[in-house]
Amino acid sequence: MLANPSFHGGPLQFIPTVRNELCCPIQPHRRSLASSTLQNRRNRRRSSISRSFTQFSIRTSEDVSVLAADSAGVQVSPFSVRIPVGDRHIMVETGLIGRQASGAVTIRDGETIIYTTVCLADVPSEPSDFFPLSVHYQERFSAAGRTSGGFFKREGRTKDHEVLICRLIDRPLRPTMLKGFYHETQVLSWVLSYDGLHPPDALAVTAAGIAMALSEVPNSEVVAGVRVGLIGEKFIVNPTIQEMENSKLDLLLAGTKNAILMIEGYCDFLPEDKLLEAVEVGQDAVRDICKDVEALVQKCGKPKMFDAIKVPPKELYKLVEEIAGSELVEVLQIKNKIPRRKALSSLEENVISILAEKGYISTMEAFGSTETMPDLLEEDEDEEVVVDGEVDEGDVHIKPVTRKTVPLLFSEVDVKLVFKEVTSKFLRKRIVERGKRSDGRSPQEIRSIDAGCGLLPRAHGSALFTRDETQSLAVVTLGDKKMAQKIDNLVDEDEYKRFYLQYSFPPSCVGEVGRIGAPSRREIGHGMLAERALQPILPPEDDFPYTVRVESTVTDSNGSSSMASVCGGCLALQDAGVPVKCSIAGIAMGMVLDTQEFGGDGTPLILSDILGSEDASGDMDFKVAGNDVGITAFQMDIKVGGITLPIMKQALLQAKDGRKQVLAEMSKCSPPPSRKLSKYAPLIHVMKVKPEKINLIIGSGGKKVKSIIEETGVEAIETQDDGVVKITAKNLSSLEKSKAIISNLTMVPIVGDIYRNCEIKSIAPYGAFVEIAPGREGLCHISELSANWLAKAEDAFKVGDRLDVKLIEINDKGQLRLSRRALLPDAEPEKQSTKPRSASLQNDNVVSPRTPDTGKPKKAVTVSKDGSASESAEPLKEKSVPIKVSSPATDKPQLKKSGSNISSRSGNAVVSGESKVV
Repeated sequence: MLANPSFHGGPLQFIPTVRNELCCPIQPHRRSLASSTLQNRRNRRRSSISRSFTQFSIRTSEDVSVLAADSAGVQVSPFSVRIPVGDRHIMVETGLIGRQASGAVTIRDGETIIYTTVCLADVPSEPSDFFPLSVHYQERFSAAGRTSGGFFKREGRTKDHEVLICRLIDRPLRPTMLKGFYHETQVLSWVLSYDGLHPPDALAVTAAGIAMALSEVPNSEVVAGVRVGLIGEKFIVNPTIQEMENSKLDLLLAGTKNAILMIEGYCDFLPEDKLLEAVEVGQDAVRDICKDVEALVQKCGKPKMFDAIKVPPKELYKLVEEIAGSELVEVLQIKNKIPRRKALSSLEENVISILAEKGYISTMEAFGSTETMPDLLEEDEDEEVVVDGEVDEGDVHIKPVTRKTVPLLFSEVDVKLVFKEVTSKFLRKRIVERGKRSDGRSPQEIRSIDAGCGLLPRAHGSALFTRDETQSLAVVTLGDKKMAQKIDNLVDEDEYKRFYLQYSFPPSCVGEVGRIGAPSRREIGHGMLAERALQPILPPEDDFPYTVRVESTVTDSNGSSSMASVCGGCLALQDAGVPVKCSIAGIAMGMVLDTQEFGGDGTPLILSDILGSEDASGDMDFKVAGNDVGITAFQMDIKVGGITLPIMKQALLQAKDGRKQVLAEMSKCSPPPSRKLSKYAPLIHVMKVKPEKINLIIGSGGKKVKSIIEETGVEAIETQDDGVVKITAKNLSSLEKSKAIISNLTMVPIVGDIYRNCEIKSIAPYGAFVEIAPGREGLCHISELSANWLAKAEDAFKVGDRLDVKLIEINDKGQLRLSRRALLPDAEPEKQSTKPRSASLQNDNVVSPRTPDTGKPKKAVTVSKDGSASESAEPLKEKSVPIKVSSPATDKPQLKKSGSNISSRSGNAVVSGESKVV
């Protein structure tokens, strides 16, 4: 994608070097010329060449004098200005730090401070169709009083969210750069102070725009950026982080005082008219900032290097159009991308070959720019010519020489750049005049769509979305919190994302050979756009406790691959059984702004579902995602001086019609999404216990939870401070076993409970310690072990024996006192009995409060080796009972109940009064 196509010759600074190389081979005439006439001729020629150098060295001398003055200590004094933004002011200061940079500025909002510099190379780069601008943004941990948590305390590679802010800075600056300027330009931005209240991203965009305006870079207008939030029904400019927590909209807008250059944002199904209102509010704020910055630039700005701009002459455009015009019209009618690309490449080579044969292309590498060759080998216009027959002092005949016309010389790279611009011109002209695009569609027509789900049998969810020559393979993976993505931020808090989308764009998707490695900035940006577009349709964590990862691999690309990722990702989520709220589709809009230039009436032409060539040659790339009700994500880049609100309104309304068509095609997906959990997806059980019981599950140093995982074979057990426990397992049996152990660990024993078949864990001189539930032991004193007197507990029992006990006391420390004697036939009747209650392992019911004994049978809890539990009503007498799986009473969970009740393998959540298994 070309953000600012520039087709022109090399910079002017190359010219003196070129002329010097051309002058070196010049030698005097071989004949001996003793006359003063020839000597005068040489002197005049040298004088002429010297004058030609002088006219190009004047600027260099002036620049050197300015640099000398700066190095001598002449510096701009610090200057600051307060600019109102929203309900507060931002402070802009220049001249204090970064004094050797071409442009440097610090900008402050609250206690958040951004420092930004702009520098440019002394020597211009080779001409290309892409302005050599690089942006680097870094958040220093010291800005929030922290250091890096790793071994190396220096900040590492750029994080994803820093890359996204780099893109936010780059995209609005690029359209303001003038064609023909090839000095490499670098924007560096650092967060020096962060207060946790005022976000730095919009501030960094404004800081970069101000620094660029203060520098020598010849950009067209001042750029500024703001964020707009929607809280209730009120739009807020540059809201704080706390305010954004309640905002329905997150819009970042950048532009000039006259037009909008870039917007990006996310919202919760916001209608088009509301979005336009937000854009208008942001545009007004940007306009006010730009006016104040212009006053600052007039006082502190450096002279712009307009004299370094060099564009190709119109003659080259005419030559290319004459040679390739008719063939170019035919090539642009080729529908498929690869054949069209090869045909254009062949035609370009043909144009270069023809121009070379005619002598228009210079073979000298020193020609970095378009240059008219002077008649260096001919006589000067003021040369004295000896009339035929007349003899000079050297007795040498000088005949008049006829002047030859030397054609213009162009470098090969100039021809390639001009050919690309001419191709763009012919493409735009075809669309405007004929109303037909390269693939034969009308401006509002979308491409053919095909989609299918369930392609990958072992994946939890998969979908292949194809839009003509653009295709995305989306895969969904479900997991627990261990699969969540950890986010490093300036605030000293761990942040985890339970949903994230990762986008990859391999070179094979465009039929090319390229680098494979870390994701590019473009891949990170497109992935975040698709992720934020799908975020609003995900269920809350309480209803669906999974971490969700979506991978979108672009397998074919010819425009709108990020929007294809939105469509494919939505279908893959449905195929994985994620209960999404609705379907989401995305579409990319393009534009031809000045249609009058290409035979139209001047009204901007909006294109739906643009191709790659229409993106590169057009004036806008506007991506919009949502459903038929509202928008969830949007991103717009402008490659011209900006657009107005009426144009944006037209594009949004046309995008809504396009989304409806895409959603209709997605509903015809074949095979359709399964809409249920895969049998290979993990099971997650959510239960809640009293918060003070969490430590019993974790154990000392995490030993207990590790032992439960090893014993039961579950994948993970996650505990939270609020008492929520999540168990992740591959099968139902291990899940139930771990659930039983945790239930027993966190149960609330009540005096009068009877526990059957309990194991003696250890014996002391004063009694035996009996395990009434896994991990819960109580003391059965020697006096309570038997109805008869015992001298030692070892006389009647040993470790490993099983017996029935009754809970007769809980002391202040929570220690349990048990009695076997109370259950023997000759024991005295207890004065306290239990109220009938029921409990089961499956439902995790809790123990009801005790009431005085009214003669009703008591509840007995039987615990076996396999971890199962059961309770039964029985009279107060000892009897043999079969070993059963049982569970002691547990705390009553507090999770919200739900009306839906679906099996775990059908993809629906089972929500009971206390826990949920998915």
